[in-house]
Amino acid sequence: MTQERLDFASISAIPGQTRTESCPAPSPSRLDRLRARHKTWSAIRGLREVILIAAVYSFYDITRFLVEGDHDAAFAHGSALLHDEKWLGLAPEHALNKLFSAHILLGLPSDYIYATLHYIVTPAVLIWLWRRYPTSYSPARTVLIATTVIGLIGFSMFPVAPPRMLGGFVDTMASFSHWGWWSTAGSAPRGLGSDTNQFAAMPSLHVGWALWCGWQMVKFGQHRVTRWLGIAYPIVLAVVVMATANHYLLDVVAGVVVVGLGWAVAQLFTITTRRLWSRRPESIEAACTSSPTAPA
Repeated sequence: MTQERLDFASISAIPGQTRTESCPAPSPSRLDRLRARHKTWSAIRGLREVILIAAVYSFYDITRFLVEGDHDAAFAHGSALLHDEKWLGLAPEHALNKLFSAHILLGLPSDYIYATLHYIVTPAVLIWLWRRYPTSYSPARTVLIATTVIGLIGFSMFPVAPPRMLGGFVDTMASFSHWGWWSTAGSAPRGLGSDTNQFAAMPSLHVGWALWCGWQMVKFGQHRVTRWLGIAYPIVLAVVVMATANHYLLDVVAGVVVVGLGWAVAQLFTITTRRLWSRRPESIEAACTSSPTAPA
């Protein structure tokens, strides 16, 4: 009976709610039904996450078609950003690009970091949160999705040609493409260059995603190495996106800003959701209190 109580608690525990002693222990058949229901709900949640990711990617594909006719505007915006940075005395792109493009030991690893890590680290952090911190997964995922959607809206409304498309920069991805799996169209795989948005420079979602990953690693990491990697990862990405001539400094700043906006949107979403759920009359604790007292 003690084992049954523990199994039931592990299945039905809800943050902020405790099971009272007046709630009788479930029978073995009820435990089986609860376990089956828990597995079904987990499968539904997993399917929901896949659908959300597919929806966000579809939105990204839409932004590519929205900016197809804005080539002149994208180049004008890129030139204006670079001009503004120089006017402010903050334009490290040229120096970084010159250094990294001149040395393959700097340029090639940077290209791999830019083309690969966001495909690996971001899903890995999501899975880590899902498995290790399930109650914190949904809020963190909502911040990531909100950040991405805001970034995609920025791509649609303000297309920007990256530095590699302007004069005076070396496209390191193109220069070292024979060493990697990417093409000359940014970090797109060979043969898929036409399926990517070449003018998605503002904001830098590479930096935004890296900052989100680092935030979660510092917040939930149990080991010092994990937390230090969480600090280093967005800093390295910020340098890499400029050194490879894929983003401006202002794109990096915008990538940080959209994470903050994504957090604000997620907070608003959470508050609204809690208010809607608080109107539901039922609660597990209330159901337990109204149940017959278990025999001593």
